[in-house]
Amino acid sequence: MRGRRFIYLGLCAGVAMALWTSGGCSAVSPDQLAPGADGGGGGATSATTAETGAGGSPTSTSSGDDFGNGGAPVEEPDEPDRDGDGFTVEEGDCNDDDTNVNPGALEVAITEPDDTGLVPEPADEDCDGEIDNVPPTCDRNIAPADFDAIHGAQAVDLCAKASPGDGRWGVLSAEYVRGDGSIADPTPAVGVLDSFGPNVHPQGGARMLVLSTGRARIAHWPGACNTSSCTNYGPGEAPPGFPQDNPDCPPSSEINDDIGLELVIRTPTNATGYEFAFKFYTFEYPEFICDHFNDQFLALATPAPPGSLNGNLSFDSLGNPVSVNIGFFDVCEGCDLGPDELEGTGFGLWDDAGATSWLRTQAPVKGGEELKLRFMIFDTGDEALDSTAIVDGFKWVANGGTVAVGTTPVEDPQ
Repeated sequence: MRGRRFIYLGLCAGVAMALWTSGGCSAVSPDQLAPGADGGGGGATSATTAETGAGGSPTSTSSGDDFGNGGAPVEEPDEPDRDGDGFTVEEGDCNDDDTNVNPGALEVAITEPDDTGLVPEPADEDCDGEIDNVPPTCDRNIAPADFDAIHGAQAVDLCAKASPGDGRWGVLSAEYVRGDGSIADPTPAVGVLDSFGPNVHPQGGARMLVLSTGRARIAHWPGACNTSSCTNYGPGEAPPGFPQDNPDCPPSSEINDDIGLELVIRTPTNATGYEFAFKFYTFEYPEFICDHFNDQFLALATPAPPGSLNGNLSFDSLGNPVSVNIGFFDVCEGCDLGPDELEGTGFGLWDDAGATSWLRTQAPVKGGEELKLRFMIFDTGDEALDSTAIVDGFKWVANGGTVAVGTTPVEDPQ
């Protein structure tokens, strides 16, 4: 049992910025439903995710079987890739003079004027023969207790699947993992929920991914913890460089009940960045502010972009990782946003607790390359007093602008 410890408040909020130039739910029971078809939603200024892509593999030009000139083989010249985007006309590039248009690009519906004050003419960026056909999201028919990592990707609104040889963007692989990268056994540490209490709703599509060091369930649901401390996995091994140090409040080096969703994604050729929304809840608040019991949520990117901290993308202006010590901690009794977003979640029901508001992290990418992205949470110091993170609303940024690593509050959450 932990004793009460000194309460330290007064953390600052802000955004750390650094530039990088880049060139299925049927009603059966509330806890177990069969995955099914997609539905609803989609569309945004930087384009939301797509259902499974156009498919197919680029084909390379090969020489024929003609023999002439004394039987010597005649080689046909390779089809040129004039714009250097990795696709030729023969491979489906419908505009070989524009690097932002090819089968590996993201369809973007642009509705805002450009620097000239005019809205650009619609284009078929992904060369599928249709213009501005931004597909819907795909997470409507996923069960709350589903432990299929591909469905976890869909829950955060990453829907397109890619194959190793096709050149198109999308998820190449998805796994639930422990902190050391080993495969995680199915437990209630993962949930795919359509709400988190009556006041917290998806920021994209119909479901959200919930990761917990206790139970990723609503209070009193089947499988819920219904207390402040439950355990799933026990001791774990953190990724190198973590738990992330806070110089003023150094955490314990021991972690427990670690769980993460790890995705390998081929990025759209016209993407310069991406963003996602998240919320963090913990029973560590307020007793263990600035103590070594600093449960943490990480968003780890490989390759690590400039401006990240050991590849971690989500932190406040002082470099504080997402924990009870982050400056964005403003959902609680007496906090700026009050306790409404704790209602019905279990946090604040079995003990005092707190949470962040909805936050949004952005990070840069290089188009057409592979990105490994891991969303992870773990208890720090012991297995007691659980924490939960919600992740949702993944979007690509493909408007031609430069993207910097940074985290800010969502101004008008859904």
